[in-house]
Amino acid sequence: MGLAVAASPAVVLAATPQQIAAGETIATTKSLGNCAACHSFAGAVEPGNVGPTLKNVKAMMPDRKTFYAIVFDEQARNPQTVMPAFGKNLILTPKQINEVIDFLYTK
Repeated sequence: MGLAVAASPAVVLAATPQQIAAGETIATTKSLGNCAACHSFAGAVEPGNVGPTLKNVKAMMPDRKTFYAIVFDEQARNPQTVMPAFGKNLILTPKQINEVIDFLYTK
């Protein structure tokens, strides 16, 4: 029996400006996370409307572990989702997922 192991989000201190900037790059770059393809958020150019608007994200998703799990593999929680499993499918590294969360927590 295979066992899927997801990298846990590291204990995170306050994000640095560099981590936030890296997360913004990932979230807005087509060849990386490209969150703007499906989500609207401040700074997104030509945002999508498939997923929820990412505004007041920290209030909307205060449990970072849950947020990380959604980005890592939302299909595990919601098999009907169209959101890619960014971590499970090796689209983003755990570090990149955490940087995206750092960025989105500023929105």
